[in-house]
Amino acid sequence: MEKKLSVVVSVYNEEEALPLFYETAKPVLQGLPWDYELLFVNDGSEDRSSEILDRLAAEDDRIKVVSFSRNFGHEAAMIAGIDYAGGDGIVCMDADLQHPPACLPEIVKKLEEGCGVITMVRTRNESAGVIKNITSAGFYWLINSLSDVKFEANASDFFAVSAQAADVLRGSYREKVRFLRGYVQNIGFKRAAIEYEAAERAAGESKYSIRKLLAFSVNTILCFSNLPLKLGIYAGGLAALLGLAVMVYTLCTRQGAPSGYTTIVILNCFMFAVLFLIVGIMGEYIAILFHELKDRPVYIVGETKNIRRRPDGESGG
Repeated sequence: MEKKLSVVVSVYNEEEALPLFYETAKPVLQGLPWDYELLFVNDGSEDRSSEILDRLAAEDDRIKVVSFSRNFGHEAAMIAGIDYAGGDGIVCMDADLQHPPACLPEIVKKLEEGCGVITMVRTRNESAGVIKNITSAGFYWLINSLSDVKFEANASDFFAVSAQAADVLRGSYREKVRFLRGYVQNIGFKRAAIEYEAAERAAGESKYSIRKLLAFSVNTILCFSNLPLKLGIYAGGLAALLGLAVMVYTLCTRQGAPSGYTTIVILNCFMFAVLFLIVGIMGEYIAILFHELKDRPVYIVGETKNIRRRPDGESGG
């Protein structure tokens, strides 16, 4: 029986890029030794993306469309694509052509070699500025320093998994606050890394603002590390050392208190800053726990096109 590759493409307001993506990806897919399906996940687009996807699905039964009832975010779109994909291998990528379809033959080759997880590593990103590249490098350095799990630097949301690895992601790793590319690197299986150069966006602009990227980075760190919770212990030890230093200074100078208020004010400001920092970190962890306890669905499907297979718990819980 011929094997099948499922290509999951997350879509949010990509009306300009979708036709270009389809025209670029189709000849590559047709040249593969495997059969294929092109599964678009419409993440509540507000432009003409839905119309374009409906037209493509009507013209080609290999094109599957899953449309959310509203925008649930890029991570939810990728999880939904994995849930609905029926291939022996699954590739997740974006519609803006920064994830080049030309890499698909090499991905299929790695899947045929028995790889369960294939990480796509950016060697160059033409659309990213100096600041974004520096912050990206800093993020991976920080998460690798804080977490027991070591992540591939410059790994992106462009990755592939085998059917066996996909079953693990479907059955587990269903957190409401998630970092899917991190989970993919954490589930084990035989791994491979493929380098690629990210091209300029085919059309449109990035949907990730600085605020969203910052929130995403914080959630990722909190999901994979409990070290920030231990800052209270380290801060307490540092405060004790500072208190001891003030005590020694007082005894040595034989004064009832340090001269003036400067030292006291500085110590008080420092201690309150540390206190509020720890309280803020605890609040972030509690917020994540609150999201998980509410147990709301990761996504809700509004409609589908050319899809017969229905995953368990279709709402995406």
